[in-house]
Parts: sequence; C-alpha cells; structure tokens
Amino acid sequence: MAVRHHLIDRPPAAVWSVLEDPALYGEWVVGTSDSRPEEGDWPGTGSSIAYHVHVGPKRFTGRTVVRHIDRPRTLELEAEGGPWGTARIAFDIRPWGERTLVIVDEHPLRGLGGTLHNPLLDTFLQLRHRTMLPRLARLVERVTAAEPDGGARAGAPAG
Repeated sequence: MAVRHHLIDRPPAAVWSVLEDPALYGEWVVGTSDSRPEEGDWPGTGSSIAYHVHVGPKRFTGRTVVRHIDRPRTLELEAEGGPWGTARIAFDIRPWGERTLVIVDEHPLRGLGGTLHNPLLDTFLQLRHRTMLPRLARLVERVTAAEPDGGARAGAPAG
C-alpha cells in the first residue's frame, strides 16, 4: 500500500473545487491528459471520467470511476488501466488550520497490478505521489488565486 500526504496552502473547499472539476483531472494526475466527463455527474458515486494515458510514444484511453464520496472528507476512486488492472485511490481531505492536509492511499485491486503487487510497485506509487500531490497543490493555488474570493467559498461546487 502506498500512502503519502501533502499540506496545501488553501482551505479544503479550494481543494474540493479542483477535485470536483473533471476537466482538471489530467492536469494533476501523473501520466494523464485530456480528461473529460464520461458518465454521470462527476464526482457523484458511480460517475466516471475518461482521459488519455501516455506511455512513451503510445497513447491509451483510461477511465476512473467514483466509488465513494463523503464531502468534505473523502473521495475514493477506481482507476481502470486496461491489462494492468484497476487501482483504488482514496483521498482523505483534512482541515489543517487555514490549510488542507491531503492524504492519498493507492493500491492495485485487480488484474496484473493486483497479481504482481509488491514493495517495488509501492515504491513506484510513492514516487508518482511525490509528483502528483505537489501538482495538485500548485493547481489548487493557481485556480483559487484566479477566483475573486480566493477560493474561500465553503463547499462550493466546481463550475
């Protein structure tokens, strides 16, 4: 299991405004791009987004489904990676003074990733999270800096 945390210099509502915007998914998730809603109303339970995954010169289509959401605390996703299988990615969003502590927990569920799950794979996921969480923080800070109220709206949905 790969668990990592990052402190974001914005309140939880600002973090949620980015997590709730399917068009921004490809900007903070490592290896993805061109994200778009697929089914349902993201991030409602059962909703999904599609995106492209780049592996060297190859481009694949990926899909992520919301398995559980409990605003303002939890978002649990299942990322489908074709032959690699699926992975559970859980976000724990905690107020930390005026900031937000984001804890991500990711592990393979099914397919090749689940079968071959080992400490080396967890190390790879940790390295991925070391890039992903600072990307999320920079995006939250950039998006909220552009908002008239600085992203301070409590529980405001993405627009």
